[in-house]
Amino acid sequence: MYGQSPGGRLTARAGVVVLMLAAWSAHGADYANGYVFNDLNANGVRDAGEPGIGNVRVSDGENITATDGSGYYRLSIGGEAMIFIAKPRGYRTPVNAQQLPRFYYIHQPQGSPEGLRYPGVDPTGPLPDSVDFPLREHDEPSVFEAILLADTQPQTNVELDFIRDDVIAELIGTDARFGMTMGDIMFDDMSLFPRFNELIAQIGIPWYNVPGNHELNLLAASDEYSLETFKRFFGPPYYSFEYGDVLFVVLDNIEYHGNGRSAPGDVRGSGGYIANIGRRQLKWLKKELQYVPEDKLVFLAMHSPLATYVSADGAGVNTADRKDLFKLLAGRPNLYSVAGHTHTTEHLYFDEDDGFRGPGAFHHHVLSTVSGSWWSGPFDDRGIPTTWQRDGTPNGYHVLQVDGTEASVRFKAASQPADYQMRILFDVAHHGIRADGLRDYREGELFDGLISLAEVPAASVLVNLFDGGPRSKLSFRIDGGASISMQRISRIDPYIFELFTRHEESKKSGVQAAPSSHLFEADLPDDLGPGIYTLSVEAVDEFGVTHHAHTVLEISAGS
Repeated sequence: MYGQSPGGRLTARAGVVVLMLAAWSAHGADYANGYVFNDLNANGVRDAGEPGIGNVRVSDGENITATDGSGYYRLSIGGEAMIFIAKPRGYRTPVNAQQLPRFYYIHQPQGSPEGLRYPGVDPTGPLPDSVDFPLREHDEPSVFEAILLADTQPQTNVELDFIRDDVIAELIGTDARFGMTMGDIMFDDMSLFPRFNELIAQIGIPWYNVPGNHELNLLAASDEYSLETFKRFFGPPYYSFEYGDVLFVVLDNIEYHGNGRSAPGDVRGSGGYIANIGRRQLKWLKKELQYVPEDKLVFLAMHSPLATYVSADGAGVNTADRKDLFKLLAGRPNLYSVAGHTHTTEHLYFDEDDGFRGPGAFHHHVLSTVSGSWWSGPFDDRGIPTTWQRDGTPNGYHVLQVDGTEASVRFKAASQPADYQMRILFDVAHHGIRADGLRDYREGELFDGLISLAEVPAASVLVNLFDGGPRSKLSFRIDGGASISMQRISRIDPYIFELFTRHEESKKSGVQAAPSSHLFEADLPDDLGPGIYTLSVEAVDEFGVTHHAHTVLEISAGS
């Protein structure tokens, strides 16, 4: 036995080692060990003849080690730990009946603290002698797609019906390899998790999850135990996995301040939160990236944006320690990141002025949400709220398209044709955007394609390119004439302003129209005379993809 003399007595050196280990154990340190193995018969147990898998990263959320050639690892952990692996390329993890990947082991001997509103982790007892992770070989091409959802956010069982019928039904049969939800999976009521997970499982692909601020167990005393219910269903709040040529990194950037039940008027029992990644998580990520080639595509998924146009100073929106993240990512040419949270759609490009040293700019994409304006608005013929986002984008989701180290994303409006990518409006300046003027017009009349000759000099064309941004290029032609360029502006989409104003009774409290970062404007030519015209818009989006839309403009001779 290692550390003993041939006679069985401890050597002096071995005795020191034992004393050191005893002292270490007294301070809550422990070791996890086990194997990552190829589960040939898919029974989840390491049987004789099933080979280990080498060079697989195993972590407790701070420390990282890699398996040796036999698949064995040994990892120093604290008294509690989430032990998880970074799934390597060419393998798949087991999934449960809800298609949730099982790549982790929760070591929480006493379970979650008492007094939480929703159940957390049951006591796990002592650490097993061997914590093993099964994997199975799996073909992973360099070209693939993944589904990206943000802020599904059902508040009631009825709103789970909306998600089922508006989004899940049309995703069944997708060719995407897996899906991800960018937090705010729920709207505080985590008793809905079991049904939600069963519904998402109908899509038929593995599903990864990111924690948001509405997955917080609000009665937790601090951030440390605020995600116990999330852990119960999904595992670690931050982790990584490889697919194809990509490293996917899930970050938890919601830092909870702790139970605030005594705060006056605070009916949610929330102590508040900020958007922040935190030192421990950044320490883990630094170590993780040391195992990853510099030219590999790194895709980061989080809930709160790194930064945003809609709330440039909001501590609960903009990630406070993003510059520390930028330092870790410096030198990597292939980066892409996504977030949700704001219920707006935005594209940002971080450069040296923002603290990112390159090369190039770091593309950050705030995704459109499934819940739109939190399932608000007038009901359609299916009984589902129209739920347009507050920046004028329809509710929906995104499809990630990967080709090697190249990533692009396309937007899909829920239950709409794939080519529905923009809305064209005509705005006559003297109508403005005032609520008190809407009474005298039918809904939509102020912005439709019928205007008088007298209104032409004051009229402009507005286009909301739903997933547009600062690099998008828009132009329009009238009856195939000369191309007229459009300029990106920051203003409230008048369509969404009117919708929210007219349908206040079906809008959730607190939902307000917000300036859009993807609204484009140009003057209507003043020399247009009475008649009927075809106006055609050409839009080149952030990824160089061209979209077209058409509408009819009627100019009447009368007033």
